[in-house]
Amino acid sequence: MRPSLKLPAATSATPRLRIGLVIDSWDWHARRLSKALAPHADTFAMKLEDCGFSTQSESGLVIPGCDQLLDAVMVRSMSGGSFEAVTMRLGVLHALRERGILVWNDARAIERCVDKSTTSFLLARAGIPTPPTWTTESHGSAVEIVRREAAHGPLVLKPLFGSQGRGLRLIRDAGELPQPEAVKGVYYLQRFMGVDREGFRDFRLLVSRGRVVAAMARHAPTWITNVKRGGKPVAAVVDDHVRRLAVQAAAAVGAAFAGVDLLFGPDGHPTVLEVNSMPAWSGLQKIAPVDIADALAADLVAALRQRAERMASA
Repeated sequence: MRPSLKLPAATSATPRLRIGLVIDSWDWHARRLSKALAPHADTFAMKLEDCGFSTQSESGLVIPGCDQLLDAVMVRSMSGGSFEAVTMRLGVLHALRERGILVWNDARAIERCVDKSTTSFLLARAGIPTPPTWTTESHGSAVEIVRREAAHGPLVLKPLFGSQGRGLRLIRDAGELPQPEAVKGVYYLQRFMGVDREGFRDFRLLVSRGRVVAAMARHAPTWITNVKRGGKPVAAVVDDHVRRLAVQAAAAVGAAFAGVDLLFGPDGHPTVLEVNSMPAWSGLQKIAPVDIADALAADLVAALRQRAERMASA
């Protein structure tokens, strides 16, 4: 665990903010966020696997390196683990929120985004265009879905919990479906919406506090366009309609900030594919006109100030 970040004490009478930065490694993103938060607050890195609960402590929580409750917590990344371990780590985030601490993104938003089936459900319920999607634990049901739907075009089989384009499969025939153990017992099938227009292209928009901070197109010779899979980030100008869709998608899952992925389907209309509550942005930063870490830090501090003003006037 990286030691707490010690920053100079505030010189004014107003106490400095205290913000925890949840990370799983001291990577480029963590360093950028720590630097961006430093002018606004005393910050320290925290790993959820190092935290815990204690009914004997005043807060009910154990957070190494933190001797008092925080003003806010920003979740940059959370490492994987067993179902029990991940449940406890999310429980810590739930508990922080229950203690009145502003958590970006809180456990509810993370849970909704990590589970792609819940994301799809919430997008569709909010009336946001998203590809037709089916989720089932039954191999037989998955076979029936593919037999029925493949006549209208291929389906994408995605890991229910997954990111960065890992584990994606294009399914054109029921015989291409793997056995349940290969998909950890859950089949998440989504209509393939990609169109080869001299290569494939989709868009990543980073939303924070109800606005689009930056946007990029991702170009690739294959239908998997993630930057980690060889997609090339390209500056993109997106219209107001696409911006509204991205903002609405983040709101639908309850995310204060999010990476929203969308593309233009065969009909030429935009459709939202996924919402990421712990988005990476190293590729996006290469073409973004703003410093994304600075924007996220400023938005978190603004939200804290707004909340303090609201509580003072109540």
